[in-house]
Amino acid sequence: MKRKNKMHKIFRTAVVVVAAALALAGCGSSAKVSQPVSGSWADIVAAANKERSVTLYSTQAQAVLDNLKKAFESAYPDIKLTVVRGIDSELLPRIGAEQKTHRGIGDVAVTTDEAWIHANENSDTAVAVHGPSFDDPAYRRREAIIGGKFFTESAILFGFGWNTTLYPKGINSAEDLLDPALRGKVGIVTPATSPTYIDYYDFIEKHYGGRDFLQKLAANKPRIYPSTQPLSQAMASGEITAALMCNPMLPERAAGAPVGWNAGKYTWGAKWYGLTLGTAPHPNAAQVLADFMVTKAGQQATSPGYGSALPGIDGALAVAQDVPAQNLEVTVGTGAEKFRNDWESIFR
Repeated sequence: MKRKNKMHKIFRTAVVVVAAALALAGCGSSAKVSQPVSGSWADIVAAANKERSVTLYSTQAQAVLDNLKKAFESAYPDIKLTVVRGIDSELLPRIGAEQKTHRGIGDVAVTTDEAWIHANENSDTAVAVHGPSFDDPAYRRREAIIGGKFFTESAILFGFGWNTTLYPKGINSAEDLLDPALRGKVGIVTPATSPTYIDYYDFIEKHYGGRDFLQKLAANKPRIYPSTQPLSQAMASGEITAALMCNPMLPERAAGAPVGWNAGKYTWGAKWYGLTLGTAPHPNAAQVLADFMVTKAGQQATSPGYGSALPGIDGALAVAQDVPAQNLEVTVGTGAEKFRNDWESIFR
C-alpha cells in the first residue's frame, strides 16, 4: 500500500513537470480537436469506411504490426491501415510536433512510456476512446484505461535470449551472460531510447547483483543496440550469441529462427498503451482501429508471446492488466537522467 501511494505521488510530480514543459513548447493548444462523428457506433464505423484510411504509430515489433494490419483489413476491408514503426524517442516527438503545427498524420499511437502518458492525460494529445470492445467485462476497463483516453493494448515481456545453434546450453539467468565464452557476443539495449529500458535495467539490478552486475557485464564487452527489435534480429542471424533483454520471439521461432528465450526466475513486463490522437486526420477510423485492437481478433494478432489485454488468447504469456507499473523513481526526470549517465559511464 505504501508503494502504491508513493508511486501515485511520483506520477503526479511527473505530470506537473512534463505538462509544464509541454505548455512552454506550445503543445496542448486550443485548436480544434479531431473527434469522431456524434451518434451510434454504427455511425462511427460508417464514417470510418468513408475515410478509407488510418495510420498507426507504434513501438511494437514489426511482425506483430504485420499481423495486426492483416487482421484489421480483413475485418474492415474498406479501410487501409498504414503502420509506422519506431522507438519512443522518435515517435513521441513526432506526435508533439504534429500537435503543435496542427498537421496530423498519425491517427492512433502505441507506446510503453507511462510518464509521457500521465503527463498528457489532461491535454488534447489524445481523445476519449469509443467502441463496444472497451466495455467488454473481460477487458477490465477500470484497470485498463487511463483518463478515458489511454487504453491497455498488451504488455511486452522481457527475458534472456540466445542463439540455440551458437550457444545450445542456453541462458537461465543474467549471470550466465558473464560467461567468458560470450565476450563480445552479448547484445544489450541503450536506455537512452525509452524509459521502458531503464525500468528493465532497474529490475535487473534489483534481482541480479546490483550495479556490480552491470559493471561485470560491461567488462564482457557487449554490443549495444537502439531497441530490442534489431537486437533480436542480430541474435537470430548469429551476429550476436545472446541477449540481456528480448521478448519471447514466438514469430521468429515459428519461422525456424534458431533462438531460445527464458524469463528467468523473475518476470518483468511493461504495458503497451494505445491512444487515438487529437490531431488524427481520420478520427472515425482511429476509433475503429482502437476498438479492434482490444477485440479477440485484434488481441490474437498482437499478443501471442506477450501479455494480452483479454484472457484466453492463444500464445499469450500473461494478462496485461496484471503487469505492474514502471518504477518512476528511475524512469522520470532527474532519476532517469542519473540512470542514463551512470549507464553511459559503465558501458561507453
